[in-house]
Amino acid sequence: MSEPGTTDVEFLRHTVAVVAYRGGKALRGAPETFASFRVAADSRSAGEILAHVGDLFDWALSIADGRQSWNDSPVLPWAEGSARFFAVLAAFDARLAEPRPLSASAEKLFQGPIADALTHIGQIALLRRLASAPVRGENYYKAEITAGRVGPEQAAPRREFD
Repeated sequence: MSEPGTTDVEFLRHTVAVVAYRGGKALRGAPETFASFRVAADSRSAGEILAHVGDLFDWALSIADGRQSWNDSPVLPWAEGSARFFAVLAAFDARLAEPRPLSASAEKLFQGPIADALTHIGQIALLRRLASAPVRGENYYKAEITAGRVGPEQAAPRREFD
């Protein structure tokens, strides 16, 4: 339950900040070769998953603007894919912050691209562990997550564990 008086758009902006915080944690410190890591020949590589997450937020932006378009982006080197991740989050968050109305409901934006992105961030974190480059666990309830903070610079973890 959100704070009393919180609008759907404010909740979406907080959710995008959650994606940035959790995603940033999963992306930071990964070896450059991690983009090609996959658990099976027919599974997506970490880089393919990261490209897909970027595509999800490009799609979310198109939905918010009423144009609904999808693009399959190529896999980028890990650092470039990470930069794209934060750039598309910033573009979507900026659109959410605009006063003009969204062309889709907050519920639809959440249930489609945003929830899917959260799933894939978890997959990247799991792949990090399988690639022997684990991300430390964290009590995300205690994390300092602020709407609008969607870039690579995030607050330091408050309660990590192994």
